Amino acid sequence: MMKLLLIGLALTTLATPVLAAGRAIAIDDLLAIKTVSDPQISPDGKLVVYVVGEVDRAADKSSSDLWIVATAGGEPKRLTTATGSDSHPRWSPDGKTIAFQSTRGGSSQIWLIPVDGGEARPLTTAPIDLSGPIWSPQGDAIVCAGEVYPGLTPAQTAAKDKEKSESKTKSMTFDHLMIRHWTTWDEGKRSHLFAVDAKTGALVDLTADFKVNVPPAPFGGSSDYAVSPDGAEIAFTAEPLENHAWSTNSDIWVAPIKGGPARNLTAANKAADAQPSYSPDGKYLGFLTQARPGFEADQWVFTTLERATGTVAKVTAAIDRTIQAYSWTAANDGILAVIDDDGGEPIVALSATKSVPKPTTLIQGGVNTSFTLAQSLVAYLHHDASRPAEVFVADNRGGAIKQLTRHNAELVAQLDLPPAERFEFKGADGDRAHGFVLKPPGFDASKKYPVVFLIHGGPQGAWHDEWHARWNYAMFTSPGYVAVAINPRGSTGYGQKFTDQISGDWNGRVYEDLMKGLDHALKTYPYLDGTRTAAAGGSYGGYMVDWLAGASDRFKALISHAGVFDLASMGTTTEELWFSEWEFGGTPWDKPENYRKATPSAHIGNFKTPTLVLHGALDFRVPDAQGIGMFTALQRQGVPSRLVYFPDEGHWVVKPGNRVVWWREVHAWLSKYLSAQDK
Repeated sequence: MMKLLLIGLALTTLATPVLAAGRAIAIDDLLAIKTVSDPQISPDGKLVVYVVGEVDRAADKSSSDLWIVATAGGEPKRLTTATGSDSHPRWSPDGKTIAFQSTRGGSSQIWLIPVDGGEARPLTTAPIDLSGPIWSPQGDAIVCAGEVYPGLTPAQTAAKDKEKSESKTKSMTFDHLMIRHWTTWDEGKRSHLFAVDAKTGALVDLTADFKVNVPPAPFGGSSDYAVSPDGAEIAFTAEPLENHAWSTNSDIWVAPIKGGPARNLTAANKAADAQPSYSPDGKYLGFLTQARPGFEADQWVFTTLERATGTVAKVTAAIDRTIQAYSWTAANDGILAVIDDDGGEPIVALSATKSVPKPTTLIQGGVNTSFTLAQSLVAYLHHDASRPAEVFVADNRGGAIKQLTRHNAELVAQLDLPPAERFEFKGADGDRAHGFVLKPPGFDASKKYPVVFLIHGGPQGAWHDEWHARWNYAMFTSPGYVAVAINPRGSTGYGQKFTDQISGDWNGRVYEDLMKGLDHALKTYPYLDGTRTAAAGGSYGGYMVDWLAGASDRFKALISHAGVFDLASMGTTTEELWFSEWEFGGTPWDKPENYRKATPSAHIGNFKTPTLVLHGALDFRVPDAQGIGMFTALQRQGVPSRLVYFPDEGHWVVKPGNRVVWWREVHAWLSKYLSAQDK
């Protein structure tokens, strides 16, 4: 079947619909958008179960439920309605039962619900939270994750937590790094994998001897563990055994599902390995791998290990695109994968055994993710700049696409959400570069519009034709601005060389790309008002905004969210030390000149542009002192500035009430210095 996929597929493109003009989106609309996620197709290919999340404004949090829809079409049905959040549904091998995680009982546990009718019931009542259930192929066990103190059982872990909560002191002591990660302090717990008896709910700790997180924190999940087709073995991704603060070396391990010693299969590779998955016949173990230790943005390559011989093959190295996620086809010799490519995320077909220079594109246009396969069908999420994610299904041989859900159709129909329009230009060194322009609601080509220039984070990241829940394009354009978003040097999806060229050069060619991209847009689109331009960015984008404050006077206003202000202090206070050490060729004391030449803090005397600074107290990636330092420097220079500080947020602002504040402040700052009135 895979040979047909590779040579006979028709290119399937999801066209962006033309919508009647409506009103501008507001923050209440953004928060009212239902979050559709995690579609899982049934083994017989007839049904898709998925998750719908909604914001509870009164409680200032989100909740979610399970829904189900037929792949043939029809009205979706709501499966769960209990208080709390139900998520991560997974079909039993016989298709009769769905396992999911739920907080309805006050803690996160594994629940089961019959598909043909009946109430959900708890499978586990563990004293710790459990998440990420997946079934064994035989249906007799479910593997999930839960946090314990290494060497302690779940019951002992709960007892220790109770003792700590009742202590009169909340002091913490540390003897080694890392002491905190993303938004949480290290209190000694580690994520372990548990096998759960599918009938009794009894737990077995499969990684009891591990003192590192399995799967890795903070973003590892069920794609980082898999059960072999015969049900005898589990493969999983574990954090580095060496210090995680300066190592990216995650590894693929295997262990008996009934318990026993684990083996490290990728110890020879000192860079990262992740996402293990067995071929349907069990002959191969597939996984993703990087080649360069210490570099998080190296190309992720689909790799196979022949289990009988130990032969390893890096199958997709030649396509020069990162594999973000993949799934084996039933024929064993092929995979479908999501790749990051040229401002989009298509689903492509690839051989699982032979290297090819270019994949066959199945589904393209916008962002297409979270896919699952059954029979000849692929169910997935699609979204783009003009519409939020919904569930779609397509024949995996390149057949017609069908939209299965429309949870946001009524609201979206009321809004004017223009699509992202692509453009290309010559950046630094004359290289091809790419960007998007997004028009405001009620666009009139005869008018001139202020420009909001968006700079993405990473720095190895990219703007895509996507619906973003936080940095939402339509929210930037809604007051009457045009958004221009450039993918400069360092962006992903344009080949590894292009991505690599920002490391050690944070303010050189990337700065030239950004300015040339903006200049190109201003010259190409006559409706852009180059005299009223603001720049906004988060994380690395915030760094570049801070750099612009001392390097350019072309902007009327700047917005820096979670920006890096002083590179040397960042290099000793961020949790993932390997990041700064890779980007600047060593530590701040080994290579001080590399940090000094690129740090915005060295140019405080040139700060003149009014700047809005936003930062979270729980941001351990770019610690809050960076934002406070930027604001302090602006204030001491007498530059108009404002600090918006979120004591309960990290690198991302996610709580509904705080998102309202964030957008209110951003819009007010832009209005103050750009004015939404057209010329």
